[in-house]
Amino acid sequence: MMIHVCCSANSDSDAQLHCGHKIMRAVIGRNGVSAAKREGDLCTPLGTFPLKCVYYRADRVARPRTTLPVIPLSPQDGWCDDPASTDYNRHVTLPHPARHEQLWRDDHVYDLVVIVGYNDAPARPGAGSAIFMHLQRPDGSPTEGCVALTEQDLRSVLAEGATTMAIHPPGVSP
Repeated sequence: MMIHVCCSANSDSDAQLHCGHKIMRAVIGRNGVSAAKREGDLCTPLGTFPLKCVYYRADRVARPRTTLPVIPLSPQDGWCDDPASTDYNRHVTLPHPARHEQLWRDDHVYDLVVIVGYNDAPARPGAGSAIFMHLQRPDGSPTEGCVALTEQDLRSVLAEGATTMAIHPPGVSP
């Protein structure tokens, strides 16, 4: 099943996620969307991408219902965001020598995180990494390029069988 992210024309980071007949509020990158995503630009990439797998904090939340592979997180899970590394835009085991993001976080943003198949076949250095669908911050603030939903909405999307996500520019609806 394909889900659609439709960006607001009024705000860089406000969006709607369409899943079947449901429409949910989503938050995207602070600088909106881009067809030419670059590492650190705070944009969410435009395009259609597969949803690869789901990681979750088994010590905090229940295992999600989904057709995607589900993997419990551990404190050693990371994601390389260093364009100079051969591990760029890949899951890594910590400690890791290259710059990386830790997936086991003190906040709750990655308690439930879906890996989006962006720039991974193969990864082009500097074209953007660590594009996920994850939980919104309590204040609803923008992401660094990911798509964020409430836990209830993300669980609903996964339970509906989402396997692909299309991210559309402002003014374009599914």
